[in-house]
Amino acid sequence: MSNHAVLSSLAHRKLRIKTERSVELGDEVMSCITVPNEFRNVQNHYPILFQLNQDRDVFHAIALFGFEKGENLFLNDAAWDAGYMPLAMDIQPFLIGRPSEENGERQIHIDIESPRVNAEDGIRVFDDQGGTTDFLESISSKLGVLHSGYDDSSDFMQCLQKYELLEPFVLEVALRDGSKNRLVGFHTINEDKVRALDAHVLEEMNSKNYLMQIFMVLASLSNIVNLVDRKNALVANV
Repeated sequence: MSNHAVLSSLAHRKLRIKTERSVELGDEVMSCITVPNEFRNVQNHYPILFQLNQDRDVFHAIALFGFEKGENLFLNDAAWDAGYMPLAMDIQPFLIGRPSEENGERQIHIDIESPRVNAEDGIRVFDDQGGTTDFLESISSKLGVLHSGYDDSSDFMQCLQKYELLEPFVLEVALRDGSKNRLVGFHTINEDKVRALDAHVLEEMNSKNYLMQIFMVLASLSNIVNLVDRKNALVANV
C-alpha cells in the first residue's frame, strides 16, 4: 500500500533508495504511463499505445513491457534490459505532490512504503549535512520533465480525439510453443486517418509538434516484434 509523504531533509536525512530492478522491488508490471516529451526515447525500445481512463474519460499513453498483467519482459538479473527507462518507472519511489496551498509550488513526495526505501543500503537522498545528493538532483530534474510532459499530454490527447485519430488495438500473439497471448483494452493511432488530414489541420498539428509525436508513436509499433521475441525466449527457458 502506498504512503506518500513530503520529502524533507529533516525527516529523511538517512534515507537510502535501492535502484536495482527486480520483481521484489515492484518492477513486475506490463506497462507504465509515458508522456509526449519522452516519446522519441521511448519509441526506440517499447511499443507506445493508448489506454482509456474510464473514471475520467481521458486517454493516456503507455509504454508496453509485456502481454499480460504482471509481466515485464525487460527485467533481467536485477537490471533493466533496455537503453532507456520510461520516466514514470525511473523516478520511483518519488513523485510530484500537490501543495497544501492552492497556488503553492509543487513538492517532491516519496512513497515511504515502497520496497525501494530503506535506511541501510542503496543510494542516499541527502548527505550528512542535509544537502541534496547528485542522485536527488537527478530525480528532481526527471520529475520536472515528467510533470511538464503531463501538462503537454492533455492537449495532445484532446487533439487526437478531436480528429478521431485513435482506434482500438487488438493483438493476438502466437508463440513458438503453440500458446497464444491476446492483447486487448488499448488504442493506437490510425495511420490512414493521419494521411487523410487536410493541410490546415496538418499545419496546426505540426506547429504544436504533434505530428512528430504521432510519428514516434507509429514508429514504436515495430517494437512489438522485439517484445514477441522476448516472450518466446522466456517461454523457451521455462
